[in-house]
Amino acid sequence: MKPSVITGQNLEATLTKPGIVILDFWAPWCGPCRSFAPIFEAAAERHADVVFGKINTDEEQELAGSFGISSIPTVMVFRDGIGVFQQPGMLPAQALDKLLDQVRALNMDDVRKELDSQHEEH
Repeated sequence: MKPSVITGQNLEATLTKPGIVILDFWAPWCGPCRSFAPIFEAAAERHADVVFGKINTDEEQELAGSFGISSIPTVMVFRDGIGVFQQPGMLPAQALDKLLDQVRALNMDDVRKELDSQHEEH
């Protein structure tokens, strides 16, 4: 499956789906973004169980701002609506596959407990 175009209109519906969502924040003028695009698209073909989305930061500046995106490309991964990974820069194909395997292996009950304890501390 090809990555979906994510906008302010469909972001919430995308992130609230159960399972894994990976977002690529990019812009048409960004060289590293253009280099990363085929890696991201190939990963989307390999990982049919994951929702792949692309956010054009030129067209969705508010969205990029709300996530604190300061450099592109930036990859963010969510599982069951919870952000579990964010990293600026290109990821090689093997690193992207390994990242998705690690996210699949997460015990989300433990992640939720950790988040709850962090919220209680603040």
